[in-house]
Amino acid sequence: MAYTRKDVSTLTRAERRRFVKAMLEVKRRGEYDEFVRMHIDHYVSDGEDGLRTAHMAPSFFPWHRQFLLDLERALRRVDASVTLPYWDWTKDRTATSGPWTADLLGGNGRRSDHRVTTGPFAYAGGNWTLKEGVTDGKFLTRDLGRARDPIALPTKGELESALRESVYDSAPWDSTSAKGFRNRLEGWGTGRGSVAWRNHNRVHRWVGGVMVGGASVNDPVFWLHHAFVDLQWSRWQQRHRGARYQPARPPGPRSEQHKRIVARHEKLPPWDVTPDQLEDVGRIYRYA
Repeated sequence: MAYTRKDVSTLTRAERRRFVKAMLEVKRRGEYDEFVRMHIDHYVSDGEDGLRTAHMAPSFFPWHRQFLLDLERALRRVDASVTLPYWDWTKDRTATSGPWTADLLGGNGRRSDHRVTTGPFAYAGGNWTLKEGVTDGKFLTRDLGRARDPIALPTKGELESALRESVYDSAPWDSTSAKGFRNRLEGWGTGRGSVAWRNHNRVHRWVGGVMVGGASVNDPVFWLHHAFVDLQWSRWQQRHRGARYQPARPPGPRSEQHKRIVARHEKLPPWDVTPDQLEDVGRIYRYA
């Protein structure tokens, strides 16, 4: 039977407590840091050589869908009642709403060094030391809204502009793709500053701290953010019936994207699964 992922703002106190307890146990077992390392290893940009799977590529959605499923399964091995909640950043838009409560993810980082000092994932609690990252920092950091250079979370209208796209993705299948749902939601734009970051990308920037970059998984809000992104893929599929993951076939030898992106029926590293197999997960979970 399919289980349900809920809006984080609707969780009961008991549900919040059980979610946090399961997260801390996955961290204690050493499994959580493996997720951080996996994301770092697969954060390959346009300018790098080799296969891109997690970002700046059509497989952005299915890669993170499988990533979320793996973490959720780890949580449910600890407590079978736990599922990943999602954070609707078009609705819960302040630094004190949504997930930023003392009994869930804690609040903003302090002004001096952005270190998070509240909640169960604060370094001082001894349960959340960063062990994998792109820097040597040991504590969780946040800069919600960027006090020195303010940035706003995406609006419902900006999200809607992505959902209106009728095709999944388009050539050149990277961060410069001007058409398609994938890049409109992943959020690689043009220009400088906040206008260059849309939807998904701007949320990472708004949270700040470790959420900026390949080690963003170190902040547990990563999962709530990407559960909402995953929900948008499901909504896009419902709106555009029959629209499929693109490209259906791998780019040919003359293409700059030859062997650099994953086509619909190709294996999606590091798993033995294809984007095609991840387009319908209704038998596993649903969203409330």
